[in-house]
Amino acid sequence: MEEFRRSYSRLCKDSGAEPQEAVLKQLHDLREGHRKNKLDLATQSLSVDTCGALGKLLQNDILFSMVLLSDCMMSEEGSKLLIQGLCSNTVVKYLDLKGNNLRAMGAEALGKLLRQNKSIQSLILEWNNLGMWEESFSLFCEGLRANTTLQQLDLRNNQINHKGAEELAMALKNNSTLQDIDLRWNNIGLLGGRAIVNCLSNNKTLRKLELAGNNIPGDVLKAVEQAMDHNLDRQVSLQENQNRTYVLSKEVQNLKEEKSKQFLNLMDTIDKQREEISRNCRTSAVRVSQLQEALNERHSIINSLKAKLQMSEAALALSEQKVQDLSELLTTAQKEQINLSQRQSKELQLEQQVYWTRDSVMIQGKIGQQEAADRESKLLKEVASSNERNMLLRSQVDELERKSKTQQERLFLTKQELTNITSELKLRLTQAEERLEMEKRRFKQSLEDSENLRLKEVEHLTRRMEESERSLQERIQKLETVRISLEEEVNRVKKAILAERSQAEEEMIKAKSQVRLEMQQRVTHLEEKIRLISQARDEAQEYCLQQKQAVTESQTKNNQMGLQMEAVRRQLEELQKEVRDKEQEKVAEVNKVRVELQEQIGHLQAERTAQEGLKEKIAALERQIKVMSSSHREALLDKESENASIREKLRLKSAEINRLREEEAQRASFLQNAILAYVQGSPLGTPKPDK
Repeated sequence: MEEFRRSYSRLCKDSGAEPQEAVLKQLHDLREGHRKNKLDLATQSLSVDTCGALGKLLQNDILFSMVLLSDCMMSEEGSKLLIQGLCSNTVVKYLDLKGNNLRAMGAEALGKLLRQNKSIQSLILEWNNLGMWEESFSLFCEGLRANTTLQQLDLRNNQINHKGAEELAMALKNNSTLQDIDLRWNNIGLLGGRAIVNCLSNNKTLRKLELAGNNIPGDVLKAVEQAMDHNLDRQVSLQENQNRTYVLSKEVQNLKEEKSKQFLNLMDTIDKQREEISRNCRTSAVRVSQLQEALNERHSIINSLKAKLQMSEAALALSEQKVQDLSELLTTAQKEQINLSQRQSKELQLEQQVYWTRDSVMIQGKIGQQEAADRESKLLKEVASSNERNMLLRSQVDELERKSKTQQERLFLTKQELTNITSELKLRLTQAEERLEMEKRRFKQSLEDSENLRLKEVEHLTRRMEESERSLQERIQKLETVRISLEEEVNRVKKAILAERSQAEEEMIKAKSQVRLEMQQRVTHLEEKIRLISQARDEAQEYCLQQKQAVTESQTKNNQMGLQMEAVRRQLEELQKEVRDKEQEKVAEVNKVRVELQEQIGHLQAERTAQEGLKEKIAALERQIKVMSSSHREALLDKESENASIREKLRLKSAEINRLREEEAQRASFLQNAILAYVQGSPLGTPKPDK
């Protein structure tokens, strides 16, 4: 509270105004008092700055649940600032704005407050002027229509007319939380009362509606009282039905909880068995996966060895191919060597023949010696080169033979390793298969054991279920006794409803007779009024005819004066012509004629003003005639509306009786459906499964 007081003084100083001493004193008294959740500033004249500061403080305030601001003489601006601050408040439940002369701006701010605030449950607006401005009051009614928390509303002495009552009735049609509304001492009248009565057929939550001092007929007030009593009876019966359904739903819920507990226990045991089975499956799957991995590793090793063998075989085939190529080269070299040796032998023979014939042909021999020496040198060079080639080829052949021997040895070794590895893999495969068979046997044994355990647990659970079914049957029997008692109560209620219905029919007959008598009296009274109105209308028509005759006479006079004016104008033209001819002779005569003409023109203008006055009188008389005719029409419309309201009352009462019958039938069907649903939801209502 002290913090609220300090923040109030700080905000006032920030806005350039001094805090009010009366407000500070009141806040200090509230701090020392017992009720710290109540902000009471009633009868304190609050300035605009104080209202603005209080509005800012109440935006996020969590201390006060009751705000009393009655008779604070707030201005329009101050009340708007204060109400805007309360729009975002979430704690205030009771707001009193009595006697603050709230008008247009206040009504608009209150409409916004009702739309945005979600905590106010009671709103006191007595002794204000919210209904003087229809547009602002319509905004207030729109806010009331959208509100979902307000339960009590006080609108006494707010100058609400029949149009405001119609807006309020439209708001009450859609409001589903308001329970108490006070509209005493306003100007609602007959039309507003009818609008409120029409809206009550759609509102089922309103319990109390005060309409005294509003010039509303007694039959409308009786209709409002009947609607309020009907709403009270409906809410009482709904409360009883809700209590009964709550008790039944509790019992059903307890049964459901017991069944769900049993079902959960059974599901827990089944889940445990499934977990054990899944664990065994996982362990066996892990072992199988390990053995499969080992087999895959062995297969990969075999595949790698096979790949190496294929590589070595390909290398051997390449070396054999090279050996074949080298052998072919050796054969070709040997053939060339043989050919060279044959050539050399032939050449040697030729040289010997040449040497033999040297003596015979000395001259020719000298020349042949040089050629033979050249040939010998060439042949020697070719022989040396062929020998070198043969040596190289022999060395290559030796190297290839060595390589082929080493590769054959490697192939033999790899074949031996392959045989050893295949034998080892076969042994391991047999061992893995034996282990798999052992695991399968163990897994089958564990499955059989778990199945036996599950069967035992299922038997145990079935026994428990049978016991629970027995207990449930006992409870169902008890509930059947309760149902029988409820049916007896329903029969009693039906009998009471029939008695009430007969009483209501008797009251309807009496009301119809009273309404007929009132209708006859009113019809006679209305006929007298219509006769008087027709006499007044005839008198007004006679007066209008007299005025019309006076108007026609003035129009004829006006026409005559217009003819005289035309004649004077013609004379003026003739005189002007004569003046043109005799300007110097008849100047004096022209002046006289002008004076006479001016006098005549003045007379004519005076007559014109008199005619305009007559026209204005005629217009005023026509307006009076229109006003009188409109008043007569309004009186006739009022009488017709009264007749229509009487017919509407008869229709509403008949509809009320039908609605009572339908509601009682709905209540009986609702109880019957609830009992049937409860019986069908119990185990007796559902067939038992075959064991």
